[in-house]
Amino acid sequence: MNEERKIRLGIAGLGRAFTVMLPTLANDRRVQLVAAADPRHEARDLFAKDFGAKTYADIEALCADPNVEVVYVATPHQYHAAHVALAAKHGKHILIEKPIALTLSESTEMIEAARAAKVHLIVGHSHSFDAPILRARQLIDSGDFGKVRMITALNYTDFLYRPRRPEELDTAQGGGALFSQAPHQVDIVRLLGGGRVKAVRAQTGAWDPTRPTEGAFTALLTFEDGAFASLTYDGYGHFDSDEFQGWVGEMGQTKAPQTERKPQHFDDAAAEAAFKNARNYGGSRYQPPAAPPRHYQHFGLVLVSCERGDLRPVPNGVMVYQHGAARLEELPPPTVPRSEVIDELYAAVVDGHAPLHDGAWAMATLEVCLAILRSARAGTDVPLSHQTGLSKD
Repeated sequence: MNEERKIRLGIAGLGRAFTVMLPTLANDRRVQLVAAADPRHEARDLFAKDFGAKTYADIEALCADPNVEVVYVATPHQYHAAHVALAAKHGKHILIEKPIALTLSESTEMIEAARAAKVHLIVGHSHSFDAPILRARQLIDSGDFGKVRMITALNYTDFLYRPRRPEELDTAQGGGALFSQAPHQVDIVRLLGGGRVKAVRAQTGAWDPTRPTEGAFTALLTFEDGAFASLTYDGYGHFDSDEFQGWVGEMGQTKAPQTERKPQHFDDAAAEAAFKNARNYGGSRYQPPAAPPRHYQHFGLVLVSCERGDLRPVPNGVMVYQHGAARLEELPPPTVPRSEVIDELYAAVVDGHAPLHDGAWAMATLEVCLAILRSARAGTDVPLSHQTGLSKD
């Protein structure tokens, strides 16, 4: 890998997703931030100051910039399809936030647009990029543990009570846990289970009429080879499952043990949206990223049951349970958070390697998420037909 070569990245959307991804993009030496587009002048002004880069109010103008090689689409979910089409039209490689889209038909159009333009489409960050998850997959591939038989994934957070824009509480517009949180968990389980889910049976919870979208779900996924996985997610903010991670938070930060937590209250939806926007890049409440944490990011408890042992990814490696003993397969601390995303992007754009988290992979994950909603509403098993495996066969 020629790491002297930098990827020239343009940012479409300087909101929350960009703010979370910024420590990666600003600190990975393989990335050069050359341009950004956002409707907020204060975000554009700060970006120009921080990176000495061009800014645009219009995303098509960003995509037309000849100095932009890759467009990072970090706009709200409902705009993903249109913005990928623009990037592909101008011949740009695309890194896009999960979920790939809101429907399978949109996903197909995005994949076809990238294929026609002969550009790479990579969907991430999802937590299946996290180094401990990738290391667990390597251990499975070693053959030392036999076949994967069962996977348990569990995460309890305060997701539903973080400041939200109105559309983030509307399932039809891509709001709620099934579009924002389930892709992380489904991606992890699919990667560890081999990718090809055969059927889904699920229940969802929408228990607070003031937050009228799904905040919780439990799903049973059956894989084509007979393995199965149970996924549980609860975003209602009572129990915090970071307790199971030694009080290391999702972003890899050390946090205090759970004490009393009171949700913030706002006079109306406009005030809540304004508060959230103020915390985004360039906003009046924006805080630059702190020093990179010394742990890897995670998405709750994950336990893989294999024929000859169990594997549990943790913030500093993988716990291995085998032959009556437990040991830690330790990983060196991360120097740049989420650098695994850049590993995959760089290998695709610079070295020409087919990425794992491509459009077809992300569409398969979206199919599972949509099946969770459909199964819960209909009370039936939902068969799947757009799945893809790790080998892209």
